Amino acid sequence: MTPQGAHSVSDPGLLITFEGPEGSGKTTLIRTLAAHISGRGDDPLLTREPGGTPIGERVRNILLDNASNNMCAETELMLMVASRAQLVREKIQPALEAGLIILCDRFADASVAYQGFGRGLGEKTVDRLNDIALAGVQPDLTFFCLLPPEEGRARQSSSQTDRLDREAIEFHQRVFEGYQLLANSGKSRIHVIDASASPEQMFEEALARLRMVEHGLLKYL
Repeated sequence: MTPQGAHSVSDPGLLITFEGPEGSGKTTLIRTLAAHISGRGDDPLLTREPGGTPIGERVRNILLDNASNNMCAETELMLMVASRAQLVREKIQPALEAGLIILCDRFADASVAYQGFGRGLGEKTVDRLNDIALAGVQPDLTFFCLLPPEEGRARQSSSQTDRLDREAIEFHQRVFEGYQLLANSGKSRIHVIDASASPEQMFEEALARLRMVEHGLLKYL
């Protein structure tokens, strides 16, 4: 239960997304923030892309399976967007209506970076498909955990790598450049975190930024 009635189910929910290249520490950051928020009395919804729903998780398995290495860029994009459409309608929209905090590991920006820039399909193509998938849902705040791909790959063990992890360094460099362009787009919802910092420093910076958001769900952070 939320401390001292911080919000009711009539309050709008809050969608916070986390972006970044492989090995950037964003998943650790999400878990740490989720534990902190839960400790203050609100249980956030944790979800991820691709995935987050039974259908989305099956799509995720296809996307990340090393046996799918002959997948074309257009198929990859449409599968990503299909998983996103299911997540928005099955999980995110109901959670927002219920007044929950949602922490999502990757969202629409990821397709711009990975398929738009990494695969060379272009931002406009990705945006058109994202418009269908999102159904008007937009993040309230997005943390970009940015780390050069060489450093991110060095943090990963070979046992952790999936089909996208194993792409050539040139692909990951294009993804990183895409994230950098998005980070410099002037969108007020985007907050960049230096992912070369320690997990503790990343957490403190994210928490400080969350405390700046004027929303009843965050008033006890």
